[in-house]
Amino acid sequence: MLVALAVPVVLTASERHRLKKMAYGHKTPHQARQRATIVLLAARGCSNARIAAQTRMHVDTVRTWRGRFAAGGLPALADRRRSGRPPSFTTLQLAEVKVLACQLPAETGTPLSRWSCPELAREVVARAIAPAMSASTVRRWLKADAIKPWQYRSWIFIRDPDFQAKAARVLDLYARTFDGEPLGEDEYVISSDEKTSIQARCRCHPTLAPGQARAMRVSHEYQRGGALAYLAAYDVHRAKVFGRCEQKTGIAPFMNLVTQVMTTEPYASAKRVFWIVDNGSSHRGKKAINRLTTAFPNAAMVHTPVHASWTNQIEIFFSIVQRKVVSPNDFTNLTQVRDRLRAFEDRYNATAQPFQWRFTTSDLDDLLATLDRHTLDRQQESSVALAA
Repeated sequence: MLVALAVPVVLTASERHRLKKMAYGHKTPHQARQRATIVLLAARGCSNARIAAQTRMHVDTVRTWRGRFAAGGLPALADRRRSGRPPSFTTLQLAEVKVLACQLPAETGTPLSRWSCPELAREVVARAIAPAMSASTVRRWLKADAIKPWQYRSWIFIRDPDFQAKAARVLDLYARTFDGEPLGEDEYVISSDEKTSIQARCRCHPTLAPGQARAMRVSHEYQRGGALAYLAAYDVHRAKVFGRCEQKTGIAPFMNLVTQVMTTEPYASAKRVFWIVDNGSSHRGKKAINRLTTAFPNAAMVHTPVHASWTNQIEIFFSIVQRKVVSPNDFTNLTQVRDRLRAFEDRYNATAQPFQWRFTTSDLDDLLATLDRHTLDRQQESSVALAA
């Protein structure tokens, strides 16, 4: 009786190194680890029966992978291409589902604001695109093209005709230039705005501190203890904040903030102090500019473009206040709100560094050029649609 001899396996140093990484790697798939182990044991001269006993695999499995490696090397350890199950859906059906997902439900007569995968699967069946389809199939198809119809982002189009000039002036001030000239050591840039309606919500039950495997707990029920406005001015390059609390916003509260800053050094004796503000009612237009320069001749008001508060750095500070001071809102009265805001100013000024503002006038030009291209493309699409 003839006994088939095991196929001899000889490894190069490189192959041995790669096989060891496959056999002992923590992230190696289980099947690849098994195959690498078979080859390494075969290279030591072990018989198929011994390898099967040691790896707890069938001897036919050991013989198969030993033979494949001997014939084809490392690439032969990968799975061979298989035909697989015939596809359940055609490429046309796949395309129709993606087209449907890229349409607003209202345009198709469906009473929905956004598509979800279950709703799309239901609509596919209702439109007879396919006799049946699961939400997981829709989700897998959409994921391939990163289509997410259940998400949305709001946007606002540029309406200010002088957007580029106004935004560039603000960005230049952040870079310590104005009208093409660098700012001097005695010139400062202040970013200012109001954070309205900070409420004192008196919780009906005490807030519970966090513990092991437990987050802070805040009672949902509360009583209103009033609201106040927080006005703040932020020195962009010195990272210093001046704030004050008022009963409401308006021209007088804003000028109180200006007086608070401009009567302290180094601003009182500065050559120029630029005040960057948005187009709120308390500091809007030419009258606000004249009012500021009349009260303080060395102050200059610079307006951000309309609907472009993101160019005002004070909004970054207000977001910090919202996260670290206001939320979760649990105050007994407005006095406690005022005290905490004042204490936070001192804490912030003790350690603050200027914000690393990276959006420059060059980035602004690139952004506007991109918007112009999108606008032109949309106009051309509209023209083609009307012609058709």
